[in-house]
Amino acid sequence: MTPSVRATNLRLPVLLAGLLLAAAPGLTQAQAASSTGARLFNLQCKTCHGDKSTPAGPTLTGVAGAPIAGRSDYAYSAGLKAKGGTWSDAALDAYLAKPMAFAPGTRMMVAVPDANNRAAIVAYMKTLK
Repeated sequence: MTPSVRATNLRLPVLLAGLLLAAAPGLTQAQAASSTGARLFNLQCKTCHGDKSTPAGPTLTGVAGAPIAGRSDYAYSAGLKAKGGTWSDAALDAYLAKPMAFAPGTRMMVAVPDANNRAAIVAYMKTLK
């Protein structure tokens, strides 16, 4: 699949969330984003980030608001350990946009270039408790 086809395919869930929001007046924008985020998370993140930490990646349960590189059950890269701070919405967005720019030396190679997709994934990650 070419990058332009892949980008188009990833925008579709965001469009569908907008339509769902318009069709369901009781559904908040955050709920719609989280629903879209769940689909995107399962497509792009779940391979490495499951319910438990593995050598492929740490679990993202409870990551929103937690210290960066703060899980004791995962061996983070030196770049991510050196970052410090907490996983705020802005930090999660920056990391998903350009992992290597956010934390040079990180082992995460997958970026989420579309801002709407990142926002939806971050909204979903905030529900992982």
